[in-house]
Amino acid sequence: MKPIYYDTETTGVKPGKDRIIEIAAFDPTSDRQFCTFTNPECPIPAESTAITQITDEMVKDAPLIKEAMQAFADFCSGDVVLIAHNNDAFDKLFLEAEFKRAGLEMPKWIFIDSLKWARKYRKDLPRHSLQFLREAYGIQANQAHRALDDVFILHKIFSVMVDDLDMKTVLSLLSKSTQTDRMPFGKHAGKLLTEIPKDYVKWLAKEGALDKAENVQLKEVFEKLGYLAGVS
Repeated sequence: MKPIYYDTETTGVKPGKDRIIEIAAFDPTSDRQFCTFTNPECPIPAESTAITQITDEMVKDAPLIKEAMQAFADFCSGDVVLIAHNNDAFDKLFLEAEFKRAGLEMPKWIFIDSLKWARKYRKDLPRHSLQFLREAYGIQANQAHRALDDVFILHKIFSVMVDDLDMKTVLSLLSKSTQTDRMPFGKHAGKLLTEIPKDYVKWLAKEGALDKAENVQLKEVFEKLGYLAGVS
């Protein structure tokens, strides 16, 4: 199962009513990329253009949605998992709506929402937007809110967040409502607690991260493991 990162730009925020105007994807395994405007067959609202910088002129000769969705499906063929930021509440819903509008059957893809991962395993951060995560991880700025640029940024961010975990493990961790044997946040997110470096645990304790209400059980486990001995 290989990851494909993707992003959509749209005329608004309501799937089924608003339309996709740009879709992009990146396959890091094969180092392939995909990007196309789509003609929404309706005017692009000024507020959407203000965010995306995509104008009616830019999409007037672009493929209609049926052609664009078919090309996207061809690019994302095989045993893949599609990753997007806010996937479950936005991009995935737009894909479903546009495939239906085009009269095409959407492939039975597996999806990962990187926003949900960040919220679950980076609880130490106050916000989890793509651009905030980019800053938090020290990744160079790009042209935000353009599909392919956001895809490349997402790939860099998510690769750091999940470290060396494979996609099946990531999916398993996301499906669990509670996690008592693995690190729930930080650079070691997803790793077994017994594999976390003691110096890192002591640093978390000194910074106060283990004193937060949501980390009480985590602190208890580290205490039982003897990781917090000598930490005041």
